[in-house]
Amino acid sequence: MTRTANEAYHAKYSDSSRATPRITLYFLQASRSIRIAWLLEELGLPYEVEFAEREQQKAPQALKDAAGNPLGKFPTIRDGDEVIYESGNIVEYLCEKYDIAHAMIPTNEHPRTRVKTFIHAAEGTLAIHGLAVLYARWSFPAELKESNPKALEQIEKGLSVNVQKDLDWLELELSRSTGSFLAGNTVTAADCMMLFSVQFIFARELGTKNGGPWPKIDEWIKRCEGCTTYKEAIKKSGHAL
Repeated sequence: MTRTANEAYHAKYSDSSRATPRITLYFLQASRSIRIAWLLEELGLPYEVEFAEREQQKAPQALKDAAGNPLGKFPTIRDGDEVIYESGNIVEYLCEKYDIAHAMIPTNEHPRTRVKTFIHAAEGTLAIHGLAVLYARWSFPAELKESNPKALEQIEKGLSVNVQKDLDWLELELSRSTGSFLAGNTVTAADCMMLFSVQFIFARELGTKNGGPWPKIDEWIKRCEGCTTYKEAIKKSGHAL
């Protein structure tokens, strides 16, 4: 499914006078970094991985120092002398610079708009609503858990409304897709961005209680995880939720 993008890349760099890109992906375990590893595999680009496990749920200082990202967040990539961060920005940067076949972000208006909608919804809609549930769990005062054990449950129930609306929307969009993936029969940047958000919500049960079912989302996740490029990204990066 990724032959067109890979062939385009190799054609571009078949001239020995062109320098092969020097891309380093700074990869924090169980993070959005897998989006970029998968995209790089889809583009057929060579890259190195600087990997780190979390320390008390946070990125180790050594990885922050190496990446040179002033926010100290991941993923971050270094492409030559350029440091790029924020996963949506990295996706657009890599596609604009290296995807000369326009396989990941199409040039035609309708599919391009659809793909970019998912690129932004991955963070601006799904992730933000899922993380609201997670942060409520993390920050809920211990004394309230004892005095009012159902309070957190009620908070999560309220926050779950947005998460379930998001998943209902994604289920509908998958039913409208003309192929097996979000924007047709091949993986695009839409899938690379959206997959982690949905996996994370399901894995941590962030607002999913008493929601669904979402059979098309389940099928889509399996198709994405079955892609050779995704498996290679997992193997090379060491990603695990």
